[in-house]
Amino acid sequence: QVQLVESGGGLVQAGGSLRLSCAASGNIFRLNTMGWSRQAPGKQRELVAGITSGGNTNYADSVKGRFTISRDNAKRTVYLQMNSLKPEDTAVFYCNANLIGGSGYLVNYWGQGIQVTVSS
Repeated sequence: QVQLVESGGGLVQAGGSLRLSCAASGNIFRLNTMGWSRQAPGKQRELVAGITSGGNTNYADSVKGRFTISRDNAKRTVYLQMNSLKPEDTAVFYCNANLIGGSGYLVNYWGQGIQVTVSS
């Protein structure tokens, strides 16, 4: 059984910073692309940032220059450093991981989500 567990969310004032972490555990043979998405109230889930196993990254235009995604392959953990936070960043953040587990197939897993609230 594979699990993704997120941590690091919370309440922060505009202009502040938060660092999200997401640790993958379980029967994992290979961990490929990992990423973060978010869903604000009344809106669709959107991709925030992604990172390949080799460290290549991509970002949504709305977070470029403010957010940084990174990963520690040994710890099977992906991070999202969020700086200069804005009230419009308020959302539930979800991590995801494309991985090969016990089934032998490439499957995308999602974390349970973590709340980030930015006050003005």
